[in-house]
Amino acid sequence: MAVPTDTAPAYEASEVELERQAYRARERRRSILTSIGSSLVFVALVVLTLRSSPGWPRVKESFFSPEYFALAWPQVLDGLWLNVRVLVVAVLGTAILGTALALIRITTSAVMFPLRVVARLYTTIMRGIPMLVVLYLIGFGIPGLGLFGRMNKALLGTIAVIMSYSAYIAEVLRAGFEDVHPSQRASARSLGLTTFQTMRLVIIPQALRKIAPALMNDFISMQKDVGLISTLGAIDAVRAAQIVVAKTYNFTPYVVASIVFILMSVPFVILNDWYTARLRSREQTGGMV
Repeated sequence: MAVPTDTAPAYEASEVELERQAYRARERRRSILTSIGSSLVFVALVVLTLRSSPGWPRVKESFFSPEYFALAWPQVLDGLWLNVRVLVVAVLGTAILGTALALIRITTSAVMFPLRVVARLYTTIMRGIPMLVVLYLIGFGIPGLGLFGRMNKALLGTIAVIMSYSAYIAEVLRAGFEDVHPSQRASARSLGLTTFQTMRLVIIPQALRKIAPALMNDFISMQKDVGLISTLGAIDAVRAAQIVVAKTYNFTPYVVASIVFILMSVPFVILNDWYTARLRSREQTGGMV
């Protein structure tokens, strides 16, 4: 005996819906073709403008020479590994120091009042000093004390990057922590969670989702500013390019350094744009962020 089964009828789009889908497909194709066409026209205009400029041959030879590009590429690439190592250490140090500063800033304990004052002064002062000046102060000031002997220039540059960017990260984190609604904290405490558990399990996860795009922007900025350690004499990608320029009197190595930094930052830029669009989409559709 066959067991009857209830099967839902297959969905069939109406003629009106099919027309709407076809219209959307046509509009999508038209939009793509228009974008491609306008991009090609823009590129053509830029190329024609450059090639028609009187000084273009001289600029082409000075900045876009294939010969000097091939000469500088391996040296700049070797220097880039120093930038990568400094960046990894700087990201970890900035995350630790920035989080500590943010947590100190939001605490309400009377015992922590002196630390709150110090943290506030630190974030205010460090955000007001240009990154290059911080590098000079740390890179030449600490060795001048004579307490640690001869120090590696890359290490001094890493310390300067951490000190500068931890102030920015601390303020971003503090804003994220304070943006979480107080009811979340009250609900967690009513469930018996301690203050530490509330921060770790409730406040920090919600705050990080909201401030992730801002943190990613700071990370991308840090990638570029890591190149400033060359001002202290560390042979990174920028310094390697400067050395080649000093030997050849051609500026193509600077273009090479720009390209390697762009290649290093583009993946993170794409990731940041994707995550920002994803958060915006979830908010607009009424989903939980």
